[in-house]
Amino acid sequence: MGRWKPDARGRLGKAALELYAERGFDQTTVAEIARRAGLTERTFFRHYADKREVLFGGAAVLEERMAAAAAGAPASAGPLDAVAAALDAAGEMLQEGREIALLRQPVIVAHPELREREMAKLASLVEALARTLRGRGVPDPEAPLAAEAGVGVFKVAFERWILDPDSPALPEILRDCLSALRSVASDARTPAS
Repeated sequence: MGRWKPDARGRLGKAALELYAERGFDQTTVAEIARRAGLTERTFFRHYADKREVLFGGAAVLEERMAAAAAGAPASAGPLDAVAAALDAAGEMLQEGREIALLRQPVIVAHPELREREMAKLASLVEALARTLRGRGVPDPEAPLAAEAGVGVFKVAFERWILDPDSPALPEILRDCLSALRSVASDARTPAS
């Protein structure tokens, strides 16, 4: 193994994402990930429950930061303004890890089981935001509607950010998408018959 190097978790995550991109998720073993990182399988399992967790390990932190930002919005903020605070927190957190997101997303898209897990993580995010909004006094159905809308904005903005290498920073895309949602929601035109 050689001399101890710091950031075992980060090295394992980087090695896993590289191998998933090179060989595919199903063809990559924990032993190969550990070897590429210069660590042991035992060390891998100290940091990750399984090889899927490399892709989803940050979801809980993202959920916590978004919920905390929504909870910390000014008391006068309406439901969408609290969601906007959550989206700002998400944008700042994820912008720093764009390189990881660019490696991660194609792996998830290519694997049905991983797409399903991604949807479950997003559903958990909706629940956390709705719970936070209820804690701010937002009643139903407004709390879950605002939470669903916010996660919808997140999904659309994230996809734009990943697919377009020349896109602006994620926080800016999130604000633009939220503004578009507000515009759609306030559209009072009569539907075409």
